[in-house]
Amino acid sequence: MTFINNLKTTQSPQSVNQPRELSVDVLSPLRYWLNRFEIRNAAIAQSICRWIPDQCPFARKIVWQGRTLLVIPPLCKLNPLYEELIALRFRALCYLADGPATDVCLEG
Repeated sequence: MTFINNLKTTQSPQSVNQPRELSVDVLSPLRYWLNRFEIRNAAIAQSICRWIPDQCPFARKIVWQGRTLLVIPPLCKLNPLYEELIALRFRALCYLADGPATDVCLEG
């Protein structure tokens, strides 16, 4: 345990002289707003479920003469707001499922 504590406290001269990089998350206010957004209306919940797709729309298979030439994987994980948007869609679906006489099945 002493060895681990010594590693934390000792710093090399190079790390002391290097300037620190400041990282600013520009999207954090939007993430905060999406995470705190409350769904209070079935019409809003349905529109959220229509606007946010359940699957990544960018996944494609390029087929030529019956042979798959290229498979493009879903790139939604590269979206910096992916987790927040999926959570918002999930909350909208839960609102629709819990609501009385509301159909969760959305038209495509």
